[in-house]
Amino acid sequence: MSTDRPIVLSIAGHDPSGGAGILADIKTFEQHQVIGFAITTANTIQTENKFYEIEWINLSFVIRSIETLFLSYQISVVKIGIVPSLHYLNRILSTIKLLSPATKIVWDPVLKSTTRFEFMKIEALSDLNKILSKIDLVTPNYNEIEILFPEFFANKLWMEHNIPTAILLKGGHNSAALGTDRLFLKDEIIDLFPSEKKCFEKHGSGCVLSAAIAANLALNQTLHKACKNAKTYIEKYLSSTSTLIGYHYVQ
Repeated sequence: MSTDRPIVLSIAGHDPSGGAGILADIKTFEQHQVIGFAITTANTIQTENKFYEIEWINLSFVIRSIETLFLSYQISVVKIGIVPSLHYLNRILSTIKLLSPATKIVWDPVLKSTTRFEFMKIEALSDLNKILSKIDLVTPNYNEIEILFPEFFANKLWMEHNIPTAILLKGGHNSAALGTDRLFLKDEIIDLFPSEKKCFEKHGSGCVLSAAIAANLALNQTLHKACKNAKTYIEKYLSSTSTLIGYHYVQ
């Protein structure tokens, strides 16, 4: 493939409504002028309002798909979405790191749907740090970070430098500072404040945000700038309609 655009790979679920998962990621990649590839971890039955059913894709099939793409293309960044277990995630990460150590990885830990359907149980927390060391950025919301790091706020875990990845804590569920995201880097915490745009709740907004960050990283932006610019993009998306499905091309 001859192109000046970097390649970004989404490894995530298929949402037939297009609001979340690989369809949302590909739409976002296209608007950022990067080439989007996709590998499906799950097929789902859902609308923007309700989640009904999920069928996971066999891990060996996913791994073979990753190997095929990485042996054929130079992939700058990978965005990972829903996976059924830490083992499944770790196998994906190990395969990517073996084939392309320089590829950056963003994980959007989709643990539950907005209708409270549980996708992934975090059972072996002792293995989590080893897995996170292979990831460049994790993008949980306030509900998800309490599951991943139960003592994150109580013990101020970010101050102990024992979380081996950067964290963008999304502010959509933060009642104390709604819409303010917090980027936890190794030696710095950066607040990303919302603009005055009127935003509406959207199905799959976390997918869109993490995909925008991945695209910005592929365009050689720093992590801080990638997150800041992705916030601008997601606010345009959130303000594009008053419904749960937004427009990715926003004037």
